[in-house]
Amino acid sequence: MIKTLLIGLIGLFSSKKADQMRRQSLYRKACRILIKNERSFLHTSGWVRSLAERKPCDANGDGVPWMNYAVISFLKERLHKDLSLFEYGSGFSTRFYARHVGQVDSVEHNANWYEQVRRDMPDNVRLQQVLSDEDGDYCRAIHTHGKIYDVVVIDGRDRNHCLSQAITALTPSGVILVDDSDQDYTRDGIAHAKRSGFRTLSFEGFKGTDDSINCTAILYRSDNCLGL
Repeated sequence: MIKTLLIGLIGLFSSKKADQMRRQSLYRKACRILIKNERSFLHTSGWVRSLAERKPCDANGDGVPWMNYAVISFLKERLHKDLSLFEYGSGFSTRFYARHVGQVDSVEHNANWYEQVRRDMPDNVRLQQVLSDEDGDYCRAIHTHGKIYDVVVIDGRDRNHCLSQAITALTPSGVILVDDSDQDYTRDGIAHAKRSGFRTLSFEGFKGTDDSINCTAILYRSDNCLGL
């Protein structure tokens, strides 16, 4: 994975006519700057550590959402304990949000993963398991507790319909996070949110354990809880 990444980086700086010696030199330089240098972004973000631990984590080894490190950094700065959050798709992210907000309600469709996630969860987390479906019980799980949320995170199944339901379960200053916001399975929901008066702010970059570019969008209105 790392070698593939470095070769891709070299391609940005090398012409097709570059000889083999030049490519080898660039490869060694890229390795020295990005991999061996512990001050590089790949280390300080936690990306290198995520490879070793086989989980999305930060530089301290603490679990983080499986989203790009740019949006994680933003969330660490803006989330606070006065906020409530609903999450579609549970996991390392659930504990992350529990550390940064007051209350987390989360829904997971996979029964086996749900049983793993629910072990030793903090007291400010409520988990539920709902089978995946389309425009059914899963997307409507956000209404289970009869409350509205400051933040809704969509990183699970049936994302377009989850987005529609999320809009109806937000506080007036609430925001929605949509992971993989550049994919077809989120496009219609984001378009619906824009028609409903939401603006979008997108973050791109590497996410833990992966070498592809990930895109996450925050949907917000002019008066919002994250100060956008």
